[in-house]
Amino acid sequence: MVKRAMQQWLRVIITLLILLITEGHPVDITYLQSAVAKGAVCLDGSPPAYHFDKGFGAGVNNWFIQLEGGAWCNNATTCLSRTKTRLGSSKLMVKTVSFSGILSNKAKFNPDFYNWNRIRIRYCDGSSFTGDVEAVDPRTKVYYRGARIFSAVMEDFLAKGMKNAQNAILAGCSAGSLAAILHCDRFKGLLPPGAKVKCLSDAGFFINAKTISGASHIEQFYSDVVNTHGSAKNLPQSCTSRLKPGLCFFPQNVAQQIKTPLFLVNAAYDSWQIKNILAPGVADPRGTWRNCKLDILKCSSAQLETMQGYRNEFLKALNGLGPSSTRGYYINSCYAHCQTGTQETWLRDDSPRLASTTIAKAVGDWFYDRNRFQEIDCPYPCDKTCKNRNFESDVQPVDMDL
Repeated sequence: MVKRAMQQWLRVIITLLILLITEGHPVDITYLQSAVAKGAVCLDGSPPAYHFDKGFGAGVNNWFIQLEGGAWCNNATTCLSRTKTRLGSSKLMVKTVSFSGILSNKAKFNPDFYNWNRIRIRYCDGSSFTGDVEAVDPRTKVYYRGARIFSAVMEDFLAKGMKNAQNAILAGCSAGSLAAILHCDRFKGLLPPGAKVKCLSDAGFFINAKTISGASHIEQFYSDVVNTHGSAKNLPQSCTSRLKPGLCFFPQNVAQQIKTPLFLVNAAYDSWQIKNILAPGVADPRGTWRNCKLDILKCSSAQLETMQGYRNEFLKALNGLGPSSTRGYYINSCYAHCQTGTQETWLRDDSPRLASTTIAKAVGDWFYDRNRFQEIDCPYPCDKTCKNRNFESDVQPVDMDL
């Protein structure tokens, strides 16, 4: 039995490797050593890093910047733990990553953005690039400098040609996607007045919802993140002027005031949110949700009903943003988290579709003003294009005791 399971996993790994080779391309890491003198460092004091694939042809003055995801740390203990991983130290990051999906350099796989300057900024601060505490923690020697990292890498890109940008997108996955929302207007302000600038959030619309036990754990967790990292001064003032800073980590309280066009790609049954906001371990001590969280097909009827309630809360928060002629959204019913960074969910023959449209086409049409895409999928399990996927592309498992 064990041998058969191992053989099945081996086949899956081999298949994924083949897909990476055929659909992705390797891009080496760049360490921004000059940022260290500015105090723009990872949690452990190491320099920030990114992967940069230069644009070509008609795309040389177009810039796509993706902020990497990986949850958050909310106190000295959890932030210290992250310094032992690539989420807190550039010393521990892999030297090469595969660009695919929206980062692909092939027109077949990424028709609207393949020849742009495409960049993935690595995530090592634990605050969605918002932290800025001058003093280093004297006990743990941890640095809280996420906002400085964002500023330093943007200065570097401007010097490398982004100051001449004609088109630009600030995007992200998960915690990086939240950062793209929070920094959206700031990003636009860095670029030439005549540039076409928009922001893309992939799985970053985290909602302020209670757990299955009725506790407001994610609200308290975000408040702790903001306090630990000194993030309040780097959050949109349109929100902090009327709400507690911790509440301004929730896009539902921020996105309405963003002036730059924003596109939201999100699963209504976001797998990370189901696992960490709705049914975190602290709210499920007996593990009754464990199998359901790993595979939606293993959820009981009662659990599915609870998840339908979560979808309703998600859509209520989305609708609370009000109408917008520049905002786009692609809200499908897949059990997924981050769908733009892998070819299978971005653009392929068997990719998910909403209103007969792939994510790639919806985002491209919205950016180039060919079509204002605003679609919400029918409730699970009506969407057969999802194939009950449980994608968490670009997101490494992160233990969170919310």
